[in-house]
Amino acid sequence: MAKENDLVLIYAEDSPVTFARVEGIEPDSKKNWYHIKLLMLQIPLQIVTWILKNDYINGEEFSMGGKKMRIEVVESPKEDVLLSEIPFSDQKADNTDSDEPQGGKIISFNDVKKFKKKDGPDKK
Repeated sequence: MAKENDLVLIYAEDSPVTFARVEGIEPDSKKNWYHIKLLMLQIPLQIVTWILKNDYINGEEFSMGGKKMRIEVVESPKEDVLLSEIPFSDQKADNTDSDEPQGGKIISFNDVKKFKKKDGPDKK
């Protein structure tokens, strides 16, 4: 079941249409129905509240305005390359005016691309 702060993908007529963040879920007066408040991640941002059954919040199909709808919790993809494994360029940033170290290191996107091509995305 989707819970507060989860990211969900909303489908209309079996096509993904938008992402939303679950802002809150409150019980309705009817048993197994809930008010689910969603922050629609589109421009302009807007908050909507839908009244849905527990089953619908769990991903079962429902209809809204005559259209088939479904919400699905989005799982964050796993990173295939850890930043600590990527060789990096030890260059100074262009916007520094002094020779003092700035306390950070620059990781070039070109180094990341070369590393991925050389070792492949499946290497752990």
